Amino acid sequence: MDEFIINALFGGIALALVAGPLGCVVVWRRMAYFGDTLAHAALLGVALALSANFLPLIGVALIGAVLAVILFWLEKQSELSSDALLGILSHTALAAGLIVLSLVQRQTPGIDMMMYLFGDILAISRSQLYWMYAGVILISIAMWRIWPGLLSISVHEELARTDGISVSGLRFAFMLLLALMIAVMINVVGILLITALLIIPAASARLFSRTPVQMILLAVVFALLSVVTGLGSSMRWDTPTGPSIVVAAALLFFMVHVLRGLPGRE
Repeated sequence: MDEFIINALFGGIALALVAGPLGCVVVWRRMAYFGDTLAHAALLGVALALSANFLPLIGVALIGAVLAVILFWLEKQSELSSDALLGILSHTALAAGLIVLSLVQRQTPGIDMMMYLFGDILAISRSQLYWMYAGVILISIAMWRIWPGLLSISVHEELARTDGISVSGLRFAFMLLLALMIAVMINVVGILLITALLIIPAASARLFSRTPVQMILLAVVFALLSVVTGLGSSMRWDTPTGPSIVVAAALLFFMVHVLRGLPGRE
């Protein structure tokens, strides 16, 4: 098997390992819009990193962290709802990213932004794999440390606050983990589609799960199946790999719904 296929497969596995647990918390806490906001802001991070000759990963991670800080501050200062604030930040960051990108492309016309927008899993190098798995390890350790608190605030936020759990601190920490995840996994499915790999496998797993841990494990399995199926169909029919992975995840979601609706499956 060619090396680029092996790299792509291991890159997809890395994404599935972090998308499963993070996606479950996103579904539990209804943070899908925040994921989209981070993804849109990633374009600004990429553009700024390219303009400064830095790794795009560094730019995306920094912009994601800054966005989390801004949202955290605005929620305490503003009377607007979270979704309104996210809408403002999302489109502002996207517009700023497009402006900076247009300026960067004047200086270096050869930049392929399609890779950042839709991913290019087949172009993942061995060095990028090392970065991705370093991110997987870091995110996994952080999730393990804050997991009890995350589970508590996901079940009942007010009760968790009464028990002395720092709800704001946990929310901020989770925002930073999402930003890091998008930064290290952006090559797999791209800025525009990465949120789908957070939500769809977790939503599929929720239909068959009885416990939070079971849902996380099933979400990882569904994400792995999506990666393998999407990668295989892309090679078979020469379709874009990132979108193929997302479509595979969506098809699995609808198949799960059909199976759950069969007699005797309730």
